[in-house]
Amino acid sequence: MSLDKYEIIALLVAYLLGSIPTSVWFGKIFYKIDLRNFGSGNAGATNALRVFGNRAGAIVLLLDALKGFLAVSLSTLFVVSFTNENHLIIYKLMLGTMALLGHVFPVFASFRGGKGIATLVGIAIAMFPLAVLICLVVFLAFFLPTRYVSLGSMSAAIAFPFVVIFVLQSTLLSEIIFAFAVAVFVPFTHIKNIKRLLKGEENKLLFKKRGLADEVKQQES
Repeated sequence: MSLDKYEIIALLVAYLLGSIPTSVWFGKIFYKIDLRNFGSGNAGATNALRVFGNRAGAIVLLLDALKGFLAVSLSTLFVVSFTNENHLIIYKLMLGTMALLGHVFPVFASFRGGKGIATLVGIAIAMFPLAVLICLVVFLAFFLPTRYVSLGSMSAAIAFPFVVIFVLQSTLLSEIIFAFAVAVFVPFTHIKNIKRLLKGEENKLLFKKRGLADEVKQQES
C-alpha cells in the first residue's frame, strides 16, 4: 500500500486538525486561564466539564469529537488510489490515528494534550457508528451509578472489539486490529485513574452549571 503526495498531505492535515487544543484555547479566550493548571490538569473534555461547567464543557467535548470525525472524512476530499476496500479503511484509520496523536501531543499546545477519548469517539462514529451506540450504553451502565468517567470510558473501550467482531461481524483485519488497539490504548492512558480507583480517590464527575473557572473568577472579582 503506497501513498501519493496528496494522501500524505491529508495525514499531516489530520495531525494538525487533531492538534487544535480546543479546551486550552477555550479556557484562555473565555476564562483567561490554562485548563491544564486546574482540576486534573488534563486538557481533555472531562476536565473541561469539571472546570468550565456543563455548557462550555459540552462544547469542548463536541469539538474534540468533531476533530476525529473530520480527520477521517478527509479521505473523501483527497484523491485516493486504493484498489480495494481494505486499503481505504486502513487509510481512514491512519487519518484518525494522526488526529488522535495530534490531540494527545498537540503541536499548538507544547505537546501537552488530553487523553484523546472524545477524539477517538469521533473517529469511531465515522467508522463504526453502530458500535459507538452500543458502547455508549456500556459507558452509561458504568458511569451513571458511579459518576466515574474513567471507569465508563475503559469499560466501553474494552467492549469495543467484541462489538466490532461479534455484533458488526467484521472480518477485516485492519478493523479488528484497530478495535483491539482502542481496548489497549484507553486503559493505558488511564493508568493514573486506575490507581486512584483502586485507592478510592478517583474524582467523580458531578454536572454543574458553574465550574471551577467560574469560582476562580468570582474570587478574583
